[in-house]
Amino acid sequence: MQGHSRKAGASGPVVIDRPAVIVGGAAFDARLVEKLVRRGFALIAADGAADELALVGVTADLVIGDMDSIADAKAFAGRARVIRLDEQETTDLEKCLYATRAPLYVALGVTGQRFDHTLAALHAATKYAPDKKLILVDTHDIAVALSGRFAFEVAAGERVSVHPLAPIRFAASEGLAYPLDGIELAPGVRTGTSNRATEGPFVIEPAPGERAPWLLIVANTNLDAMIERLAPAA
Repeated sequence: MQGHSRKAGASGPVVIDRPAVIVGGAAFDARLVEKLVRRGFALIAADGAADELALVGVTADLVIGDMDSIADAKAFAGRARVIRLDEQETTDLEKCLYATRAPLYVALGVTGQRFDHTLAALHAATKYAPDKKLILVDTHDIAVALSGRFAFEVAAGERVSVHPLAPIRFAASEGLAYPLDGIELAPGVRTGTSNRATEGPFVIEPAPGERAPWLLIVANTNLDAMIERLAPAA
């Protein structure tokens, strides 16, 4: 891809016809990145993460950010598509999300290490859950940004955590040790962490018309199955 720069709003989002992996500046699993790239995922580096990827011998397809932490954005010209967004109202992760359109995003290196980075990632999840499929990957868990009904299956007894990103009422659930029927969750009021699966798939259903964003958090050993659930052709 040819390198170029643009200002925010100068053109529409870059359309990616396959799932994408976004890599941020925190620690990330290089082997997982390579695995996803081999599966055909597009690789998006959030600003200075392009340098970290280069250190492990991987070149991003796109480099997106305000370019305040990358050593030399021009060094990627001709090897990656460089999208410079100078606005300072959003984080580099959010820039990657609004500057592209993909059927699924798997984000690594955007949580852990620093609280502010983790909170910024949760902010992006809150903002984009209704419109984009986003999986945040950390050392032990994956957190899926959701809006609306969702069904999935993990092993019986596995931890299933539900965390509200905004006030939300659930109509019903199936396959969970602690049902969510009629339960209202809200940040700073009540959360639904450390629930667990019983047998078979579990189903979580918000109240009719409820579109508030929420996180489903399960062990990261479920990543492949979650990708298959959200993007079956990946």
